[in-house]
Order: sequence, then C-alpha cells, then structure tokens
Amino acid sequence: MDVSGKRVLVIGLGSSGEAAARLLQSQGSHVLVIDDSAGDQQKERAARLEGLGVELLLGRKLPAGESFDFGVISPGVSFNNDAAIQLRAAGVQIIGEFELGYRFSRCLNVSVTGTNGKTTTTELIVEMLSGAQRKTLAAGNIGLPICDVVGQTKDLDVLTLEVSSFQLESVEFFRPAIAVVTNLAPDHLDRYATWRDYVNAKAHIFRNQQSFDWAVIQHEALAQFRELGVEPPSKLITYSARDSAADLFLDRSLIVSRLDGWTGPLLDTMDCRLSGLHNTENLMAALAVGRILRLTLAEMLHSLKAFESKAHRCEVVAEISGVKFINDSKATNVHALISALESMPMLLDRGQNIFLIAGGRDKGLDYSEACEWISRRVKHAFLIGETRERLRADWSGVTACTFADSMLEATQQARRLAVSGDVVLLSPACASFDAFENYKKRGDAFREAVQMLTVEA
Repeated sequence: MDVSGKRVLVIGLGSSGEAAARLLQSQGSHVLVIDDSAGDQQKERAARLEGLGVELLLGRKLPAGESFDFGVISPGVSFNNDAAIQLRAAGVQIIGEFELGYRFSRCLNVSVTGTNGKTTTTELIVEMLSGAQRKTLAAGNIGLPICDVVGQTKDLDVLTLEVSSFQLESVEFFRPAIAVVTNLAPDHLDRYATWRDYVNAKAHIFRNQQSFDWAVIQHEALAQFRELGVEPPSKLITYSARDSAADLFLDRSLIVSRLDGWTGPLLDTMDCRLSGLHNTENLMAALAVGRILRLTLAEMLHSLKAFESKAHRCEVVAEISGVKFINDSKATNVHALISALESMPMLLDRGQNIFLIAGGRDKGLDYSEACEWISRRVKHAFLIGETRERLRADWSGVTACTFADSMLEATQQARRLAVSGDVVLLSPACASFDAFENYKKRGDAFREAVQMLTVEA
C-alpha cells in the first residue's frame, strides 16, 4: 500500500489512532488526526504526535473544504461520527486502523474473534507457539494496535491477532490463514441495531478466506452463523465443551478429538490451571490451531497446562477468613457473567455462595438472561453504576439486591455478609466507562478495596 505523499485523516485519538498516525507518518503521508474530545489522554498523545509532524484537531469539528485521499477510523469510533460522515459525503474511502496495519504486515496471521474468551484464547495460542519455538506476538484488540507491530512482522512465523467486531466492521482485504471464533452471544447492542448486525460484523473474519484457509469455530457458534446464512469458505474444525458432535469435544474432564489422523484423548483438563467450561473451550481452540500449524501434541501440552488466567479474568485477589475475592472485571456482558457464575467453586451444602458485584454502563443487553444462574448461585447482589436500576428490576425476583455508591462500599458490604466458603465476585456484565477509564481500572479499584479489607483483618 503506497501512502507516500497522501493526505490522510485519522479519526479518533485513542491508542489505535495514535498508532495509525505514526505508521502513516513514517511512510511519508501527510496526517491530520481529529478527535471530538480534548481530554488529558488525547493531549498526551497529541504531544507525542506533534513531535513527529502530525497535525491535530482536538475538540473541534472538521472544517469544510478540507481535502483527503483517504481516511482511517479507530475501532472505538462509529461510522456515524461527524468527520466520517463528512468524508463519505465527499466520496473519500475510509478504512479501519486494523485494516491499515494488516496491509503493511509481512506474515500470515491467526485471528481470534468471538464474544468472550478472545483474549485468553489469543494468549494461549501465543504461549503455545512460543513454547514450540515459533516466532509470534499478540496484537490487535488485545491492547497492542497492529499498526504498532508491522515493522516486526517480517521476522515472525505467524502474527496472532485478537479481533473485535468493531475492527471487523471496516475490513476490506484482511484475510486470516486461521480464523478462530470462540462463541457468539448478545453484546454491544448499544452500537448495533440488531443481533443480526452484530453477528454479521463477526462474520467479516471469513469474507476473504480461501478454500485452503482454516476456520476453527465453536460448534454452537457455527450453528448460529448458519442460521443467518453465513458459511465459512475455508476448511472447518469445530469444538464444544457441551456438544459431543463437535470435532473436539469434552468427555468428563478429557478433551477428545475425532479429527482424521488425530483421534482420541488430547488433554485432561484436570491437569490444567485454567478452570470452567469456557476455559475448556479456549484450550480446545488453541489445540486446533496447533494441529493446523503442525505442532506436536507434546509441544502444545506443556504450555497449555501451565497457562494461568491473567488479571481481571476470574483472578483470585485474596482469601480472607475463608472468603475468596475474585476479580472478573473483564466480564462486560451477560454471557461472560454466566460463564463466571458457572465456574465459581460450589459448596455441597449451599449452591448460593456468591456475593456478586455488578453494574456499569449499559450496552443495550438483556440482563434477565442471567436470572437462571443468578438464582442458582448468587446469595446477594451489590449493584453499582448507571445500570443498577435495570439490574435490580431484572434480578430482584431471584436474589436480594442492594445499591452501592462505590466499588469500596460494595466490597465492604459483601464482606460483612460473607462467611467461610463464600465468594465475593466482581463480574459486572456491563462496560466500565460510566466510572472508570477501562475494565482494568475497575478491576484495580476492586483489588484496592480488597486490600483495605486485608489490612483491616
């Protein structure tokens, strides 16, 4: 892609927008970055870009009459943004930062999308490949924009990408050699008008695949795609922890394969540090990718068995007087909350041993979908943030609900009621942006609240 001498508008000055601007500037483009906000983060990024000769327009509208060869939009910015509308009205092409980075990449990629489990699966694949002495790195939605790593791709065996629906909306030529779909559940319905729109955005991961490429798809997700008329054009491997008809399936604690030339038990999940059916499926996806890339089973197993959940994903923060405090701040939708409730330790004498902290910014989801699991597992819910009224309306019929005005207050109230064997679980089922910069900051606030309880104890 020759961008030298081109005038380019970058829309959105998050980490992806900054990475796109740096890449374009390094390739000889004349870059203007626009962002509706002029907050502290935007100003910090602007200061770095100004030193490179990038023009910036923060907190202001795009002046009429500006001319551009093309635009690059950040994944967090909607195509209904004023600047994007202005470019399209002028007949100017807009591509995403993810697509831009892909066009400059110099190696094949394994790309992981889905509603939940994307990050864990991406990290599992990276650990597995690295353990087998294959050169890779993780980029994309995982926190490192693809535009920031294009210079390293010529030295990689494969690039491992986590891809969000937002990033997939604007792909044109992007093509993964292996496309992984972890699962499909309602999410981001504050951005998508319908469930079909959301699923169709996810399906863009297949749009340029060829018959010799691969798709590794959760068995249930493949059925959901097919219900909407989506059929991957590539070779298929399916997996499921709940349906034994999949190519990789669960028999008690064993992950079993029925693939030609690779039949029988592959891995006993009891030997792994990851727990829960959702993580079993993440392990299955990684095994399938390893098989396609011709790793031996022995090369895969050491890394997969040793892998542990990272911060903010069912992370055990502390245990105080027999009460476990678990940080699952990354659970930003109902499906993720259900997975967390399903995986929490249960006592034989009481199924309801969870004190749940939930709430945040509404994503247009149906929170009543969690009622069955809330009624089974949750003894009391402490509700925070903008959605607390909605959550109480949906959940008060199946568990006790109490409002809390802060993470600290919610954690302290849960601690007062919990007894040995109980779990205090932060699993918000909502976005964090009503009160926190991101889910990591929200999880950190929970950790700090638990630390205060530890000191008091």
